[in-house]
Amino acid sequence: MTLTDDTAVDLLSQLLTIHSPSGHEHRLAGFLEGALRELGFSAHLDEVGNVIGDIGTGAGPTIMFLSHLDTVDRPMPATRDGERLRGRGAVDAKAPLAAMICAAARRAEFAGTVRVVGAVEEERLSRGGHHIARTQPQPDALVIGEPSGWSGVVLGYRGKVDLEYRVQRPSTHSTNPMRKASEVAVDFWRDLLAALGPELDHAAFGLPAATLRAIRADVLEAWLDVDCRIPPDFDVPAFVAALRAAAGTGELNVVRHTPAVRVSRADPVVRALSAAIRRQGGTPRPLLKTGTSDMNTVSGRWRTPMAAYGPGDSSLDHGDDESIDIAEYLRGVEVLATALDELAAGPAPEPPAETERT
Repeated sequence: MTLTDDTAVDLLSQLLTIHSPSGHEHRLAGFLEGALRELGFSAHLDEVGNVIGDIGTGAGPTIMFLSHLDTVDRPMPATRDGERLRGRGAVDAKAPLAAMICAAARRAEFAGTVRVVGAVEEERLSRGGHHIARTQPQPDALVIGEPSGWSGVVLGYRGKVDLEYRVQRPSTHSTNPMRKASEVAVDFWRDLLAALGPELDHAAFGLPAATLRAIRADVLEAWLDVDCRIPPDFDVPAFVAALRAAAGTGELNVVRHTPAVRVSRADPVVRALSAAIRRQGGTPRPLLKTGTSDMNTVSGRWRTPMAAYGPGDSSLDHGDDESIDIAEYLRGVEVLATALDELAAGPAPEPPAETERT
């Protein structure tokens, strides 16, 4: 199959028609396995349902493109509105994944191997990303497929700590001065915010923040579900110790800790993507993201050069108007293809300093 721009757009359009919420990606994975083979890849599904496709001559480095198959479970129809494609995953992250597939297909003679991975359950538990990091050899370079805008390069993501807090109190009259479970839970929430530090900001990469995702409470029992976002070098053990001291008779459960990740602008993948953006007429924008991605997941095991990149406006993630401009998507394909050329050619000169953005 000749990979024209029309073919690239058709591939993304087909991905958007296949509903693939976390835990239910098998139909999309099966479709992509076949599509990869038609494009010249060797392809298979692994034990957890990740789709993996290899292309290239094999005589050289392995470059991995890793994105995810799943979306949030809020279906929306896949449509084309002029020069925009709409549908769940149009930004997060079917457009980055489709762009990676098309870029690799356009470099079928790459002197090495381009390994494209569509991982399962990134939106929920990063199950697919963890399995890839455990079972695949460490690649020589890694690009994570997440929306950055066609001229953005993501250098880092904040980490997170997911917590549950439960407390029970004796039955008593509402006028009794003894603290009720609901009141104890409110006090714990306040103590948690204080333990995070004096400055909290959901929009700042370098500061922590917390979201009270769910609460159930009455005078007898209370339960909190808390999502804490943390910057690099945040002292998680000290934070958890402070929370255990504040928990009193309640029970604190650390459900999950995902460390933050950040690479430098001198990272070879950052430099290759930046050079590719310049070759497409853009000015690279180094970005630091306040969420998490599979870049956090694999960085715990791999010390390979890495960055995140993908076409799409991340402010539309999970929203009711998730959509992507077709021209931006196609520019993303060309940036990724050109980045493969840059990585094959070796390190590029370090660019002048640029302002990092969140």
